[in-house]
Amino acid sequence: MISEGTKTPLPKPALRQKPQSPFYFDTGYALYAKRPSRPFPPPFLSMPSGSFSDPLSTHNRSRDRRSYVNGQMIRGITNGDDAVLVGENFIGANDGVGAWAQKPRGHAALWSRLILHFWALEVERDSSVTSTTSTSLEPNPVAYLQTAYEHTLEATAAPNEWKGTTTACGALLHHVHEAPSIEPLLYVTNLGDSQVMVVRPETKEIVYKTTEQWHWFDCPRQLGTNSPDTPQANAVMDKIKIREGDVVLAMSDGVVDNLWEHEVVQNVHESMQK
Repeated sequence: MISEGTKTPLPKPALRQKPQSPFYFDTGYALYAKRPSRPFPPPFLSMPSGSFSDPLSTHNRSRDRRSYVNGQMIRGITNGDDAVLVGENFIGANDGVGAWAQKPRGHAALWSRLILHFWALEVERDSSVTSTTSTSLEPNPVAYLQTAYEHTLEATAAPNEWKGTTTACGALLHHVHEAPSIEPLLYVTNLGDSQVMVVRPETKEIVYKTTEQWHWFDCPRQLGTNSPDTPQANAVMDKIKIREGDVVLAMSDGVVDNLWEHEVVQNVHESMQK
């Protein structure tokens, strides 16, 4: 299954909340799932009622196929067991561990999506991200991810217990004051073997890429059921000075395990020329 777009959906209130930084991502995404995504279970997705006369009928809500948690539309989109979020100042790619599909009450896609959702919410709420360029507040993406992890644990606990694990990587676009100007500054957070890469098309140069984190072969660091990893203890955050025109990629290992770095750069360069 192949899908593509520019930005992942947002609820109307979030559409009205704009980052105050002078810099923004000109976004796009492309997805390829090796198997179809499993539907989210209740209560994250309302099931159709039998008729209008059913007690506490969910008929109207059942026509809305979007997923919800705590009364809010879940940010991002699902791709197989993975999740992707694309916004003006924050992008992320979480790689859900597909083996959970064979386990009782296993749902890696739910875990990957919820963590990305709650992570994006923390970005939206923090004043360091929404403040104007006249302030010197600094965002803390690792703290945002830690909070997202804790909220996901709560959302998937009894009586709605669902098990799963996921890697996490995200890039938050912010700014830094370097008198007399304001320059773009990228905050990259990674836990596991997904990857954020910054490519400079004009020179076909890789400016930055994250380093994979592993417990052992084929077992990356991951967040979720039975995993000892936590964002606070294991996530790595880097700050990278970038230029306008640089391309920031957030990719699962489905990309980086199947394409050499020069092939990724070449694809970016050719796409920018079209």
